[in-house]
Order: sequence, then structure tokens, then C-alpha cells
Amino acid sequence: MVHSEHTSKQYDAELESVRERVLLMGELVGKQVRLAIDALSRGDVDQIDRILAEDHRVNALEVGIDESCTQIIARRQPTAVDLRMVMMIIKTITDLERIGDEAKKIAIAARNLLQKKNLSLPRFDKIKHVTNLTLDMLLQSLDAFAKLDISTVAHVVRQDEQVNEEFRTVMRYLVAFMMEDPRTISSALEILFVAKSIERIGDHAKNMSEYVVYMVKGRDVRHITVEEIEREVQQ
Repeated sequence: MVHSEHTSKQYDAELESVRERVLLMGELVGKQVRLAIDALSRGDVDQIDRILAEDHRVNALEVGIDESCTQIIARRQPTAVDLRMVMMIIKTITDLERIGDEAKKIAIAARNLLQKKNLSLPRFDKIKHVTNLTLDMLLQSLDAFAKLDISTVAHVVRQDEQVNEEFRTVMRYLVAFMMEDPRTISSALEILFVAKSIERIGDHAKNMSEYVVYMVKGRDVRHITVEEIEREVQQ
């Protein structure tokens, strides 16, 4: 009995350690995105180089957490809620790693823009606005993960729809911008790549929030309407 209790406590500690590293990874990728947009707006080459150099930290966290989850499955053979927890973690770190990849793409686009003469950042105020939206989505998804609280999931999904619409607005503007002045095509395309990366970050944040519903309710809500999600979380 004592041995069983000790094993249970050790198992809980292992799960909690993995959860803490997921939150650390989430904090890191959010910071990378924020710094990439800031470096672009300020033309900070050194900061761009630091972002690119630190991408390996995100990758290392993903590999380490994935290995820990594999060990937990092999040694503990989790079932039911515990198995869903491990599966949620594995899926979440995949999305976080991809957010890190998008931050790296933004930094590369920023470097390309800064190397151009007569730098122009069309519609950049809108880019900053959409970035703030996606970072808020990421924060809410990480908070839901930490607390296993699904009350904000529908709100995150609705925010993703708003991000998608904002991206379409930026794209239409940039196309018109390029048609009016072909000399801006190169810069405008880089900004479009940045906008697309931000839109993808929103998609990953939405995925993460939906995994929490799977963890708490045992229901996959990735391919249902936001109204159905609202009904699901209220049950």
C-alpha cells in the first residue's frame, strides 16, 4: 500500500514536471513572436539575429517533452484521463514548436525587409493589431491548459475567425498596394508572409485550446462549429 502510494505520487510529479515544461515552452514561443514583430517595427538587426539563434531552445524543449511523454507511456501505461493528458501534451508541443517556426519565419522576413532600400511597411498597424490578437489567443490557450479550464475555448475559436478576417483584409490591401506601385511588390510580399505567419499562429493557438476540451470532456471538437463547442463546454 505504501509502495503504491509512493508510486502514485512519483507519477503525479512526473506529469506535473512535463506540464510545467509545456508552459515554459509556451512562454518562450510567445516571447519569440513578440520580439520578432518588435524587431521588424524598430529595424533591430541584432534582435532578429538573437531570435534566429534561440530557435534551438524551442526545438530542444519539444524533443525533451516528447521523450518524457514516451517514457511515461512505456513505464506507467496510463489510461483514461491520464492517457488523454499525455496525448494533449504531445499535441500541444507540436503546435508550440510550429509557432516557434512561424516566429522564425517572421524574423527572416524582417531581416529581408531591412536589407531593402527605401523600406516600406504597408498596413503595419494592422499587422500589430492581429499579432496582439493571436498572442492573446495563445495566452488564453496556455491558461486553459494550466487550469484545465474550458470556459474560454469558444472565445478563442471566435478570435481565430476574427484573425482570419483581418488577414484577408491585409491581403486585399497589399494586393492593391502592389498594383498601384509595382516597386513595392518585394516589400509587400514580405509583409504578406509575416501576416500569413501570424494567421497560422492563431490556428495553432486555437488547436491548443481545443485539445483542452478533449482532455476535460473526452470529446474531439476540432471539426465542429463554434456554437457546438459552446454547447459542449456548458454541459
